[in-house]
Amino acid sequence: MSKVAVVFWSQTGNTEALANAVADGAKSAGAEVSVLGFGDINSSNIDSYDAIAFGCPAMGAEQLEETEVDPVFTEIESSLSGKKIALFGSYGWGSGEWMEEWENRAKTAGANLAGASVICNEAPDDDALANAKKLGETLAA
Repeated sequence: MSKVAVVFWSQTGNTEALANAVADGAKSAGAEVSVLGFGDINSSNIDSYDAIAFGCPAMGAEQLEETEVDPVFTEIESSLSGKKIALFGSYGWGSGEWMEEWENRAKTAGANLAGASVICNEAPDDDALANAKKLGETLAA
């Protein structure tokens, strides 16, 4: 059984809904799942998980949340080499550029993206939730 962490930050609940769908997908694939906030993950405990899904909405000018998410992601970036991860989040404006930048950052750190990142404009619809669940299944496989 694989151990999967779903680590997210959500301001309005949209990214939280995606996080729950990712967690459901990983559980349905047989993984032991921990749903965590960014304050619960660090370079000391990241190796406790076989795979990790990270979720954050676009903030400001399409960037990661600057107080909780970006500092933690920066701290664990060097621990992502060879790690199976997934990314997801929501946005309210723009085109999803923050996700492309986040994916590039993760790839540069050596992370292995488990599948296509899931993003949605505002609240996730049924398709976005289904894609998030599938991403969790893929992450747990």
